[in-house]
Amino acid sequence: MQRMKHLLHIPVALAFAALAMSCVPELAAQREPGASREAQAREMIDEAGRRVVVPAVVRRIVSLAPNLTETVYALGAQDRLAGVTNYCDYPAEALRKPKVGGAQNPSLEAVVALKPDLVLATTSINRLETVQALERLGIAVYATDPRSVEGVIASIRHVADVIGAGTEGGALATQLEARLGELKRRLAGRAPKRIFFVVWESPLITMGQHTFLADAVRWAGGESIIEAKQDWPQVSIEEVIRQQPDHILFTSSDVVSSEKEFEELSTAAGWKGLNAVQQRHIAIVSDAIARPAPRLVDAIEQLARELHPDAFAPAPENKKEKVEDGK
Repeated sequence: MQRMKHLLHIPVALAFAALAMSCVPELAAQREPGASREAQAREMIDEAGRRVVVPAVVRRIVSLAPNLTETVYALGAQDRLAGVTNYCDYPAEALRKPKVGGAQNPSLEAVVALKPDLVLATTSINRLETVQALERLGIAVYATDPRSVEGVIASIRHVADVIGAGTEGGALATQLEARLGELKRRLAGRAPKRIFFVVWESPLITMGQHTFLADAVRWAGGESIIEAKQDWPQVSIEEVIRQQPDHILFTSSDVVSSEKEFEELSTAAGWKGLNAVQQRHIAIVSDAIARPAPRLVDAIEQLARELHPDAFAPAPENKKEKVEDGK
């Protein structure tokens, strides 16, 4: 029952391994002269505010986060994706890409061996120490830092620009913005549903007000019952019962498995005291909602349908028009 979503923006404060640091000089020697540079290069500022010098032509990319791997595929640049993390599982083709280890502890040796022109990282799950170590090896690293749904779309544009797929990125971002605009139109005037989003069951952790996940829920017509300054606050089931949310939200890539887990949870002490549980006002949303990637909009639309089904009901037929058509 302890299903932590590994893509959420949870602050990480881990010490960089001494072994990794000690091998930096050796790894630097393994790189071919000029392998990380082109005759011409572009200077860019990434979303973390860092100055990054990127080759004019990016031919080989290593992604250090699942959401960035998804984005590269969505931009049609997967042939240039030389390596990914062990957790890059979407689309399925990504599972066949060479692996560089975990997002928080990638193998520097594996990254160097793939001879990337560019490494893509994100502040949400990658460590600054990893980025700094790669920079010492002469490898360009571009970091993203989306904090809202609109920020995710902006990141898609930025990643597209940095890898040389600006046209594709612009088209994809425009499409996603149009879908969000239509969703906003459908939900206009409807009161938001009060929800409790289960990030982790034991201990019970939910989302804070200033995460991109909370923003995604707002776009779907919901609002959290928990007001907290922390990104991922721990709460008590007693507090959730006191607040009595309209809906309980879970995420999963396997709906059948999640439904079984919910059946177990619904009989647990405390949980059965929630009206939403008794009335089965439970939404199991795609885990894409926890990833700042293009599929985030799919998940927002799915959640909006769960929370406000009436907004998506077919429009009633105009009886007058029907009679006239029959003449």
